[in-house]
Amino acid sequence: MSSFFTIPGAQKKRKRAPASDAPKKRVATSKSSSKPPAKPAPMLKKRVERDESISGSESESDDAIDRPGTPESGSESENEGETAAEKRLRLAERYLENVRQEVDETGFDAEEIDRDIIAERLQQDVAEAKGKVYRKISSELAVDRASHTLFRCNTLTTTSVAICAPYVYTVTKDRCLVKWKLQDLPADQYPQTTKRKPKKPPAPPRRQPTKVAMVKGNHKKAKDRSYQGHVADILCVAASQDGQFVVTGGADKRLIVWDAKSLKPRRVFAHHRDAVTGLAFRRGTNQLYSASRDRTVKVWSLDELAYVETLFGHQDEVVDIDALAQERCVSVGARDRTARLWKVVEETQLVFRGGAVAAADKKQRPGAAVDPRSLAHEGSMDRVAMLDDELFVTGSDNGALALWSLQKKKPLFVLPHAHGLETPLPPDEASAERVPDPAAVVPPPQPRWITALRTLPYSDLVLSGSWDGYVRAWRLSDDKKRIEPVGVLGAESSSSSGAAALVPNGASADGDEDMVNGFHESRDEKDPWLVKGVVNDIALFERGDRGKDGLCVVVGVGKDLRLGMWKKIKGGKNGAVVFEVPRTKAPGKETAAEDGD
Repeated sequence: MSSFFTIPGAQKKRKRAPASDAPKKRVATSKSSSKPPAKPAPMLKKRVERDESISGSESESDDAIDRPGTPESGSESENEGETAAEKRLRLAERYLENVRQEVDETGFDAEEIDRDIIAERLQQDVAEAKGKVYRKISSELAVDRASHTLFRCNTLTTTSVAICAPYVYTVTKDRCLVKWKLQDLPADQYPQTTKRKPKKPPAPPRRQPTKVAMVKGNHKKAKDRSYQGHVADILCVAASQDGQFVVTGGADKRLIVWDAKSLKPRRVFAHHRDAVTGLAFRRGTNQLYSASRDRTVKVWSLDELAYVETLFGHQDEVVDIDALAQERCVSVGARDRTARLWKVVEETQLVFRGGAVAAADKKQRPGAAVDPRSLAHEGSMDRVAMLDDELFVTGSDNGALALWSLQKKKPLFVLPHAHGLETPLPPDEASAERVPDPAAVVPPPQPRWITALRTLPYSDLVLSGSWDGYVRAWRLSDDKKRIEPVGVLGAESSSSSGAAALVPNGASADGDEDMVNGFHESRDEKDPWLVKGVVNDIALFERGDRGKDGLCVVVGVGKDLRLGMWKKIKGGKNGAVVFEVPRTKAPGKETAAEDGD
């Protein structure tokens, strides 16, 4: 039996295979073979042919992928030698082409709108990325033609409102969390499915929101630590933009995270040592900021349902808080009369001090008819709302709206008596004397507090509320240094009530003095009322793409104030009011703010 070791040396040499262009693989020889030694040569030839066929198929596949005529290989070969400037130019051209395609889908001619819409779109994108005010829509809203609808469900005073369209969440002093669904616009409620003209007239549109779910706490469970609900007044509510979470805070020191769809509790936090008075989500995220009467601000991450950190600095209870896209928030500290901007990442804070007399500047003083004694000092800074990442607005108990900038420690502008003055007391109520002297006994009329404040982020629109019966709209001036009146939601400017809305001290331009809680006692009851009670909170969102269908404003009202019962409104109603503000211009006509400010 022959083997490799018994074969003569002349036969051990391998035969050289014919030359080939394809690469050859090394062929392993077996140590023992039962066949005669003359047959390995044809086997090697077959292996070489198989290797050639494999290498040929690989080359063919490579030619099919990297074919120079294909666009991918061409773009790669073209982009290999481009510089950084050429790459930026190419990406900008691609961005403009995408914008043109989006505009072409709406049916416009791209040549006519390149100079207008595309340029504005670029400015808006840059301004939005920088956190600047980039939309001036206050002049495009018909605030005087806003419709309003009251909705309620037999609860006590509504303390706070949150919106995650199309749902609204309201909380009350009797521990109720209610979920409502807003109605669509009248044009979208009954869409026509056929081309035939309907024989019957369309049904009247539904305006009142529908109640979806409701959860009520139990005050008898105050000592039960395992109870996942509120046992005292709910003071604030916030809803995440992704529609996953609803968070409430109350006087029971609890912060409860609810599932937005089912209103089932997911987590209860008891980290605060006093009542939770304010909540705010960072825009586009599930990062939450909470304010409390324990003089702290806490940061939470709801993605992990975990506590992050605590921010210290306020010298009095923190009553309100607001935040935008950056990782920072603004809070107000009531009677320490400061607003603080918290930079969470840098672990620093900016302090803005108030406390001055309203309208200290002569240019900002109201009319001469106002008693100088009514120009009260700022005793408590109660409300705050951010316009953008550099500007914010605060409201105080002296009835003043203040505009602040991060570049200055004092307010840029103070608007005194934004919601007017209270009616003076009759002499017989102010004194026990039989014939009192009005000049010596009657105290000066006091301003109405700013009880609610809200802005449309990254725009020039500001909304405020008190107990005068109106929700007033304000605008940021073009130079971003003043607050100017726009009007009253739902009140025509030609009427006496509308005229009163544009006067800073709340008095009518015709000299009417018989206004109580925002409406005339002697006026006919057929005149439409607006808001009866104290406006405790305001929430809003834009309808349609970039607000082309208008603005929806939801106002929480009640018979008394959010944090106490210092004032009781006669004839007030507990619930909420929906305002539908139409838009008079197309959103394409918006003007972007300059970045040079």
